[in-house]
Amino acid sequence: MTAAPGALPEQFERIRQSIPPTVTLIAVTKFLPVATIRSAYDKGIRHFGESRVQEAIAKQADLSDLPDITWHLIGHLQTNKARKAVEHFDWIHSVDSLKLAERLDQAAQELGKVPHCCLQVKLVPDPPKAGLEAAELPDLLPQFDQLAHLQICGLMTIPPQGSSPDTVREVFAGAKSLADTINKTSFKRLHIDQLSMGMSGDYGAAIACGATMVRLGTILFGARPSST
Repeated sequence: MTAAPGALPEQFERIRQSIPPTVTLIAVTKFLPVATIRSAYDKGIRHFGESRVQEAIAKQADLSDLPDITWHLIGHLQTNKARKAVEHFDWIHSVDSLKLAERLDQAAQELGKVPHCCLQVKLVPDPPKAGLEAAELPDLLPQFDQLAHLQICGLMTIPPQGSSPDTVREVFAGAKSLADTINKTSFKRLHIDQLSMGMSGDYGAAIACGATMVRLGTILFGARPSST
């Protein structure tokens, strides 16, 4: 028997209910059809994560009858798409450079928006991945603090692919420690109260280390179709 369009896997509800109420579950729906998003919405999901700006814009147009969705951009963002990101997303998790943050701030001012942002940080060496190096943050944070049109209120981190469980915990604990250190500094605007960390393979460790947002895709929806 062919599954109904947008049908969710058996494990969806079990995983959804396993997330503590203090942690925001972001359902990662890149490459998934609008019917699947609607099914997840009907199960109570309100936070959805997308990695590509243009793909998300098309989905948002099809879901305009669901105004209480919160959209999270979780993928790498090029500076030339900063304006579109501010226009179409409530949260931007992947602020990985001061240049990008400045472009987002300019777009936010022009559009009259104040998007929530997470600084993407690397706590251990990971050359293939974008992100702010922990060593450069002391010099950069005062400049981030000057951006009046962004609400920089979170850190986002991803352990290197293939990391051991010990390294995964080290990364997540390091993000929590970094947030605590930032909050002890007298910044005017910058205050970190959100930790976006944990995906399908490691969200349990992330929650144990203080995650406030987890980004789950495969464990909720099963293997996703390839990009076309």
